[in-house]
Amino acid sequence: MKCSDQLEKIAADCSSFLEERYGKGTITPVMGEGDPGSRIMMVGEAPGAEETRLRRPFVGKAGRNLDEFLETVGLDRKDLYITNTVKFRPVKIHERTGSLSNRPPTKKEVNDCLPFLKREIEAVKPLVVVTLGNTPLQALADDKKTVIGSVHGIEIPVIWPQVSFCLFPLYHPASIIYNRSLGEIYLQDLAKLRMYLEEREIIMSGSTNY
Repeated sequence: MKCSDQLEKIAADCSSFLEERYGKGTITPVMGEGDPGSRIMMVGEAPGAEETRLRRPFVGKAGRNLDEFLETVGLDRKDLYITNTVKFRPVKIHERTGSLSNRPPTKKEVNDCLPFLKREIEAVKPLVVVTLGNTPLQALADDKKTVIGSVHGIEIPVIWPQVSFCLFPLYHPASIIYNRSLGEIYLQDLAKLRMYLEEREIIMSGSTNY
Protein backbone atom coordinates (compact mmCIF):
# COMPACT_ATOMS: atom_id res chain seq x y z
CA MET A 1 0.00 0.00 0.00
CA LYS A 2 1.31 3.45 -0.93
CA CYS A 3 2.25 5.77 1.92
CA SER A 4 -0.48 8.25 0.97
CA ASP A 5 -3.06 5.45 1.07
CA GLN A 6 -1.73 4.30 4.44
CA LEU A 7 -2.07 7.83 5.82
CA GLU A 8 -5.65 8.05 4.58
CA LYS A 9 -6.42 4.75 6.31
CA ILE A 10 -4.78 5.97 9.54
CA ALA A 11 -6.85 9.17 9.42
CA ALA A 12 -10.07 7.21 8.92
CA ASP A 13 -9.22 4.78 11.72
CA CYS A 14 -8.31 7.64 14.07
CA SER A 15 -11.53 9.50 13.33
CA SER A 16 -13.62 6.40 13.99
CA PHE A 17 -11.75 5.63 17.20
CA LEU A 18 -12.05 9.16 18.59
CA GLU A 19 -15.74 9.32 17.72
CA GLU A 20 -16.33 6.07 19.58
CA ARG A 21 -14.13 7.05 22.54
CA TYR A 22 -15.27 10.66 23.04
CA GLY A 23 -18.67 10.77 21.37
CA LYS A 24 -19.85 11.71 17.91
CA GLY A 25 -19.58 15.42 17.18
CA THR A 26 -17.72 16.24 20.39
CA ILE A 27 -14.26 16.67 18.84
CA THR A 28 -12.77 17.46 15.44
CA PRO A 29 -9.80 15.30 14.42
CA VAL A 30 -6.81 17.11 12.93
CA MET A 31 -4.36 14.80 11.20
CA GLY A 32 -0.93 15.41 9.71
CA GLU A 33 -0.18 16.87 6.31
CA GLY A 34 2.72 17.32 3.95
CA ASP A 35 4.99 15.21 1.80
CA PRO A 36 4.33 11.51 2.55
CA GLY A 37 7.82 10.72 1.26
CA SER A 38 9.58 13.28 3.43
CA ARG A 39 12.72 12.37 5.31
CA ILE A 40 11.80 14.85 8.05
CA MET A 41 8.73 14.77 10.27
CA MET A 42 7.82 17.45 12.80
CA VAL A 43 5.57 16.59 15.71
CA GLY A 44 3.83 19.12 17.94
CA GLU A 45 1.60 18.73 20.98
CA ALA A 46 -2.00 19.20 19.81
CA PRO A 47 -4.03 21.45 17.50
CA GLY A 48 -5.45 24.75 18.72
CA ALA A 49 -8.59 26.64 17.75
CA GLU A 50 -7.44 27.73 14.29
CA GLU A 51 -6.02 24.32 13.47
CA THR A 52 -9.32 22.75 14.49
CA ARG A 53 -11.33 25.21 12.40
CA LEU A 54 -9.23 24.53 9.29
CA ARG A 55 -8.46 20.90 10.19
CA ARG A 56 -4.78 21.49 9.47
CA PRO A 57 -1.77 21.34 11.82
CA PHE A 58 0.27 24.46 12.61
CA VAL A 59 -1.74 27.21 10.96
CA GLY A 60 -2.58 30.66 12.27
CA LYS A 61 -0.20 31.96 14.93
CA ALA A 62 1.34 28.53 15.45
CA GLY A 63 1.91 28.28 11.72
CA ARG A 64 3.68 31.63 11.57
CA ASN A 65 6.00 30.55 14.38
CA LEU A 66 6.72 27.31 12.56
CA ASP A 67 7.38 29.10 9.26
CA GLU A 68 9.97 31.32 10.95
CA PHE A 69 11.57 28.23 12.44
CA LEU A 70 11.67 26.46 9.07
CA GLU A 71 13.19 29.48 7.35
CA THR A 72 15.96 29.57 9.95
CA VAL A 73 16.78 25.91 9.36
CA GLY A 74 16.49 26.23 5.58
CA LEU A 75 13.46 24.02 5.04
CA ASP A 76 10.27 24.40 3.07
CA ARG A 77 7.01 23.36 4.72
CA LYS A 78 5.74 21.62 1.60
CA ASP A 79 8.69 19.21 1.73
CA LEU A 80 7.98 18.07 5.30
CA TYR A 81 5.38 15.94 7.01
CA ILE A 82 3.89 17.82 9.98
CA THR A 83 1.59 16.37 12.61
CA ASN A 84 0.67 16.45 16.31
CA THR A 85 0.80 13.94 19.13
CA VAL A 86 -2.83 14.45 20.15
CA LYS A 87 -5.14 14.55 17.15
CA PHE A 88 -7.74 16.93 18.55
CA ARG A 89 -7.84 20.15 20.57
CA PRO A 90 -7.73 19.68 24.36
CA VAL A 91 -9.86 22.47 25.85
CA LYS A 92 -10.99 23.85 29.17
CA ILE A 93 -14.17 25.82 29.72
CA HIS A 94 -14.10 29.19 31.47
CA GLU A 95 -16.51 28.91 34.41
CA ARG A 96 -17.90 32.43 34.07
CA THR A 97 -17.97 33.03 30.31
CA GLY A 98 -18.23 29.49 29.00
CA SER A 99 -15.51 30.22 26.45
CA LEU A 100 -13.01 27.58 25.43
CA SER A 101 -9.25 27.80 25.77
CA ASN A 102 -6.37 25.43 25.15
CA ARG A 103 -4.96 23.21 27.89
CA PRO A 104 -2.20 20.59 28.01
CA PRO A 105 -3.42 17.15 26.96
CA THR A 106 -3.99 14.55 29.63
CA LYS A 107 -2.08 11.29 29.83
CA LYS A 108 -5.21 9.48 28.62
CA GLU A 109 -5.53 11.75 25.59
CA VAL A 110 -1.88 11.19 24.67
CA ASN A 111 -2.20 7.43 25.11
CA ASP A 112 -5.38 7.35 23.02
CA CYS A 113 -3.69 9.13 20.11
CA LEU A 114 -0.16 7.75 20.33
CA PRO A 115 -0.86 4.59 18.30
CA PHE A 116 -1.97 6.74 15.37
CA LEU A 117 1.13 8.94 15.60
CA LYS A 118 3.29 5.83 15.59
CA ARG A 119 1.45 4.53 12.55
CA GLU A 120 2.07 7.85 10.79
CA ILE A 121 5.79 7.54 11.51
CA GLU A 122 5.87 3.93 10.32
CA ALA A 123 4.09 4.93 7.10
CA VAL A 124 6.27 7.95 6.29
CA LYS A 125 9.52 6.36 7.52
CA PRO A 126 11.36 9.65 8.20
CA LEU A 127 15.06 9.71 8.95
CA VAL A 128 14.57 12.52 11.48
CA VAL A 129 11.61 13.25 13.75
CA VAL A 130 11.77 16.74 15.23
CA THR A 131 9.67 16.97 18.37
CA LEU A 132 8.42 20.39 19.46
CA GLY A 133 7.99 20.55 23.22
CA ASN A 134 7.64 18.02 26.01
CA THR A 135 4.51 16.14 24.95
CA PRO A 136 5.81 14.59 21.70
CA LEU A 137 9.26 14.11 23.20
CA GLN A 138 7.99 12.09 26.15
CA ALA A 139 5.52 10.16 24.01
CA LEU A 140 8.07 9.05 21.41
CA ALA A 141 10.96 8.56 23.84
CA ASP A 142 8.55 6.51 25.99
CA ASP A 143 9.89 8.28 29.07
CA LYS A 144 7.65 10.61 31.06
CA LYS A 145 10.63 11.84 33.09
CA THR A 146 12.49 13.18 30.05
CA VAL A 147 12.07 16.96 29.76
CA ILE A 148 12.97 19.25 26.90
CA GLY A 149 15.19 21.37 29.15
CA SER A 150 17.57 18.43 29.58
CA VAL A 151 17.74 17.03 26.03
CA HIS A 152 16.97 19.90 23.64
CA GLY A 153 19.24 19.86 20.60
CA ILE A 154 20.52 16.35 21.39
CA GLU A 155 20.16 13.48 18.92
CA ILE A 156 18.30 10.47 20.33
CA PRO A 157 18.31 7.24 18.28
CA VAL A 158 14.98 5.40 18.23
CA ILE A 159 14.64 1.85 16.94
CA TRP A 160 11.22 0.30 16.42
CA PRO A 161 10.47 -3.02 14.68
CA GLN A 162 9.14 -1.25 11.58
CA VAL A 163 11.29 1.90 11.42
CA SER A 164 14.37 3.57 12.92
CA PHE A 165 14.93 7.30 13.12
CA CYS A 166 16.73 10.07 14.95
CA LEU A 167 14.62 11.92 17.49
CA PHE A 168 15.71 15.56 17.59
CA PRO A 169 13.99 17.43 20.46
CA LEU A 170 13.41 21.18 20.23
CA TYR A 171 11.49 23.65 22.33
CA HIS A 172 8.11 24.46 20.85
CA PRO A 173 8.39 27.61 18.67
CA ALA A 174 5.65 29.24 20.76
CA SER A 175 7.75 28.86 23.91
CA ILE A 176 9.95 31.75 22.77
CA ILE A 177 6.94 34.06 22.92
CA TYR A 178 6.40 33.29 26.60
CA ASN A 179 10.04 33.02 27.60
CA ARG A 180 12.31 35.39 25.68
CA SER A 181 15.35 34.07 27.52
CA LEU A 182 15.08 30.90 25.43
CA GLY A 183 15.69 32.83 22.21
CA GLU A 184 19.46 32.36 22.05
CA ILE A 185 19.23 28.70 23.09
CA TYR A 186 16.62 28.10 20.43
CA LEU A 187 18.81 29.59 17.70
CA GLN A 188 21.70 27.39 18.82
CA ASP A 189 19.49 24.31 18.66
CA LEU A 190 18.29 25.26 15.19
CA ALA A 191 21.90 25.56 14.08
CA LYS A 192 22.59 22.07 15.46
CA LEU A 193 19.59 20.69 13.59
CA ARG A 194 20.69 22.30 10.33
CA MET A 195 24.21 20.89 10.76
CA TYR A 196 22.79 17.44 11.47
CA LEU A 197 20.66 17.58 8.31
CA GLU A 198 23.53 18.88 6.18
CA GLU A 199 26.01 16.27 7.41
CA ARG A 200 23.60 13.53 6.34
CA GLU A 201 22.73 15.34 3.10
CA ILE A 202 19.09 15.52 4.09
CA ILE A 203 19.43 19.15 3.10
CA MET A 204 22.33 20.47 1.05
CA SER A 205 24.85 22.85 2.58
CA GLY A 206 23.97 26.43 1.76
CA SER A 207 20.52 25.55 0.46
CA THR A 208 17.30 27.29 1.45
CA ASN A 209 15.33 24.09 1.02
CA TYR A 210 15.88 20.53 0.09
